Amino acid sequence: MTTLSATPSAVPTNGSASMKKEIDGYGKNVFISNHPILNHKTSVLRSSTSDQQTFRSVLREVTCHLAYEATSTLKTREVPLSVSIGKERNQMECMGTKVADRVSLIPILRSGLGMADGMLELLPKASVHHIGMYHLSGSPAPVQYFNRLPKKCDADIAYVVDPVIASAATMMAVIAILKKWGVPKIHVVCVISSHHGLKTLSEAHPDVSFTVAQVDEVLTKDGIVLPGLGDAGVRLFGTDHDQLSDEDEALLQPSKRKRSSSSL
Repeated sequence: MTTLSATPSAVPTNGSASMKKEIDGYGKNVFISNHPILNHKTSVLRSSTSDQQTFRSVLREVTCHLAYEATSTLKTREVPLSVSIGKERNQMECMGTKVADRVSLIPILRSGLGMADGMLELLPKASVHHIGMYHLSGSPAPVQYFNRLPKKCDADIAYVVDPVIASAATMMAVIAILKKWGVPKIHVVCVISSHHGLKTLSEAHPDVSFTVAQVDEVLTKDGIVLPGLGDAGVRLFGTDHDQLSDEDEALLQPSKRKRSSSSL
């Protein structure tokens, strides 16, 4: 087994701010974490010694950290409250706040599923709409194989979750789908992004917001970000695409699905 040595880019911790923005010319809507706990958790995710259970649980924790930052701009409205005071069961009336925005969560299949529960911890009333994408060998463009967006947009903001952004081709396609759907605001949440991918996205979609734990500089010619997290889907679910049967492949690829059904 070959071991590669690489140091992920990091923002020095100053102890006064948890997020940095407008770093390396990404733009005002890109937020990169500067939190020491999040950096520690991300290192656990990167480590090849972290087993499947650890990877799943830590990815959920990291997602919760990122979700707090990503949801900081949600609109709220005032609501009246009754608060119990003293031992006589007396109540005091006051005003509180409630999230006013309608939120949709968009996990990109399949690795985005590992971040869905972490987001739902903060947004339990969010609707969840899955989008599935895969890459054909030798083709840079991703292919959509699953889309459960309702015909009518039911959200004020959509949070798109995927652990890793590499070349950004998949995320570019998903953002285009969501803009066509008509959602007013889009916010992408990921753990690791390549510098190339994040810059490409922020330049192509300056109206979209991004919350990222760390940025890696290296993107290989095969579209793999290094050091990255490894294959997040495999580490989450313990299965590789190489292990798929012909029937499984037929579910993913429309051309194979047509041939498979015609042979029945």
